[in-house]
Amino acid sequence: MPGFPKLSLVEGAFEELGLELAAYLDTAKGESSNLVAEITPLLADPEKSDRPKETDRDAVLKKLVGACSILNGAPERELQAAYNLLIHLVSQAEDPDMYIARICQYLKSPITSSPHNGAGIALGILSTLYNTVEPDDSTRFNVLLAIVEVIKGTGNFETFEPQLKNVDSWIQEWELEAKEARSLYLSISDAAAAAKEPEQSYFYLLKALKTTQNEASSPEARDLSIRALKLALQNDKHFDFQDLTALDSIQSLRKSDQVWSELLEIFSAQNYDDFADFKEANNDFLSTKDLDEDVLDKKMRQLTLASLAAQASSTRTLPYGRIAKELNIPTEDVEMWVIDSIRSGLVEGKLSQAKQEFLVHRSTYRVFTDNQWREVASRLETWRSSLTNVLAVIRAQKEEFVREKEAELTGSGVQNGQGYRPDRRQRNAPERQQQQSIEVE
Repeated sequence: MPGFPKLSLVEGAFEELGLELAAYLDTAKGESSNLVAEITPLLADPEKSDRPKETDRDAVLKKLVGACSILNGAPERELQAAYNLLIHLVSQAEDPDMYIARICQYLKSPITSSPHNGAGIALGILSTLYNTVEPDDSTRFNVLLAIVEVIKGTGNFETFEPQLKNVDSWIQEWELEAKEARSLYLSISDAAAAAKEPEQSYFYLLKALKTTQNEASSPEARDLSIRALKLALQNDKHFDFQDLTALDSIQSLRKSDQVWSELLEIFSAQNYDDFADFKEANNDFLSTKDLDEDVLDKKMRQLTLASLAAQASSTRTLPYGRIAKELNIPTEDVEMWVIDSIRSGLVEGKLSQAKQEFLVHRSTYRVFTDNQWREVASRLETWRSSLTNVLAVIRAQKEEFVREKEAELTGSGVQNGQGYRPDRRQRNAPERQQQQSIEVE
């Protein structure tokens, strides 16, 4: 992969190196293997008349690659060198794709000779293989899938994270079909999930889902939609469901899976009471779909508080009693829930124990409708009016300053020893002090 050096530094003719690898494989397999004898007649040798003029490389490679599954049990100190030799031979084939796919399959399997270091060895070999392929060659796609699969098995997703920024550009460069891109996105999502990285897992699952929108009603689109919805619901940091509701495949759930669609609508725009009604009407839905009810209860209460705060935009206050009622919690637990919601970034404000109310500084709108746009327009108009007034005051002060300077230049003030006259700025000071101040909202 980019960032890894090419480690396959092998020199020699194809025929010589092919025999060397065949001899090694014969030794590894034991007396029953006669790979050297099988490939020798296929190798060119100008000194022998019974040999072909040109080596049949494909025939040789088929035999060599087919026998290389034994390498996963080779001693650790020999394993990488043997694979590097194989990669070098394969790179000389007219069409190496078929062999590379087989090698990737081998490396996705456990390295039995090194249970502890096997994954690291496999990643090193796959990185070498990746870098032997031209950057714009779609063969890299298969190697990358194998790399992600190995990473998934180890849980070391952080080793791949620096490369995530390149994934979309690789897909374009390799000109992958939607199905292939989806396969890659899903592999990355699975690897992230195995490493307990739910946000990355959801991000790439959503990318995979977006590749199905041309067939939004297909079984695959339906399955991925439910999978993405379930992951979003279970993620305690995911509160905005607009990324899902905007997708055609999610909208199709209204016909194919009405209960899932109803649940999404509740978490998108409704409140805790609606969720309680849903649970009562669909008694065993959460348990049968393996959804954690406690996680959903907590998220729904936080979202309900966000809605209450947004609705209180005019008064900017929420009494503890109303919060307790809407969240269906004891009054003494209100502050705990407000603090949790503040930590989640849904609201900002100040709690007043004396007044038993929550002063809202900022709230998050769960949906943005015409009412919210009108509120934005109203606030912008207020700010515009305030700024207009400020500019008018500044302009007036500037004009007055210019007049004073002009008066000074024309001889205003004390002249020819006459009595003292305060300058105009001093004379006008009391008037300016009495000017009405302008407040900016």
